[in-house]
Amino acid sequence: MTSLASSTKEALINCPSIPMYDSTNHPSIGFGTYKVGFIPASASSAVAAPSSGTVERTAEECVSDALSVGYRFLECAEFYGNESEVGKAIAKSGIARKDLFLCSKVWTTTIEKGDEAIRAQLEKSLKDLGTEYLDLYLIHWPVPGKHVEAYKTLEALQKEGKIKNIGVSNYAVEDYKELMENGVKEKPSVNQIEINPFLYRKNTIEFFKKEGVLLQSYRSLRDGKAFENETLVKVAEKYGKSPAQVLGRWCVQKGFVYMPKSVKKERMIENAQVFDFQLSDDDMHDLDSLTAPDAFDTFEALYRKCVNRDTSKDGSMDGVEKDITSD
Repeated sequence: MTSLASSTKEALINCPSIPMYDSTNHPSIGFGTYKVGFIPASASSAVAAPSSGTVERTAEECVSDALSVGYRFLECAEFYGNESEVGKAIAKSGIARKDLFLCSKVWTTTIEKGDEAIRAQLEKSLKDLGTEYLDLYLIHWPVPGKHVEAYKTLEALQKEGKIKNIGVSNYAVEDYKELMENGVKEKPSVNQIEINPFLYRKNTIEFFKKEGVLLQSYRSLRDGKAFENETLVKVAEKYGKSPAQVLGRWCVQKGFVYMPKSVKKERMIENAQVFDFQLSDDDMHDLDSLTAPDAFDTFEALYRKCVNRDTSKDGSMDGVEKDITSD
C-alpha cells in the first residue's frame, strides 16, 4: 500500500500552477469527482439513483481522503450528482476557501433550458459546495443551437462575481470557432477534453494552445484500461514508477491539467506522485505514438452521441457538426 509522506502531501498542496490567458493560476493537478460516490444515468436523465452494488464509498468519504492527501483542486459537475457530498467534505476539512480551486460544469439539460435555468443551477452548485463563488465554470458539452447563448450567460455571471473564470468542455475546434464568431466577448480560459497517449489529438491540441486556451485532461489515466500496455509498462519499469504515474507525468510534462480520480486513498497518493521525475524526449515520443487510427473514429462517435445527450434531441443528429477536427 502506498503511504503518505509529509513531503508527498506538501508537493501536492504546493503543486506547480499553469497560467490561464488572463494570468490567473490554475493548479496543474486536481481530483476528479466523476462516478465518485454516485453513478449518473448514462442516457435519459442527469439525475438518477446510484446503481446498487456499484458505489463503494460516499463522495464525502472519497473527497475527504483526497483533501487529506493534499489535493486542492476539485473537478465537479452538475451531471456528477454529488456536489452536496463534495461540499460536506470541504466543510469538514477546515481548509480555507482561498486555498481551494473549485471547478464545476453545467449539464446539457440546463444548457438547453437557457439563462434562467443556468443561473438557478449555479446557485445550487454554490449552495451544495458551500461557497460564494467558483474558480471556474464550464459548459459541459456544446449543445447544438444552445451552447453559445449559454456561454453568454456564463459571461454575465462572471461579471457578477459568482465565477472567477469561465470555459468549455468537450469542444471541437469547430465548436470553439462558432462560439467566437457569435458575439462572445471573453474567450474560454480552458477546454476540458479527454487527453492521454491513447487519444492524443495533436491538431486539436495545437489549435487550442495557439488560441491561449488551457487544456484540462480528463481520462488522463484512461480509466486504468491501458496499464498493461507493453510500451507503458516498459517506460514505467525504467523509472521505477507505476503505469499510472507515467501517464500522469506525460500529461504534466505536456502542459495539460492532470485530473486523476480514484475512490481508494492509496491510489490517490500514487496518482499524485508525478513531480519527482521527468520522462526523456525519447520516452515521450514513444508514448506520443500510442494513439491508434481507430481512436479518432471512436472519439468522433462519442462526440456525436453526447452533444445532444439528455436533451429533447437525445439520440438524434439534429444540429450536430457533421465535420469536426477529430485528430
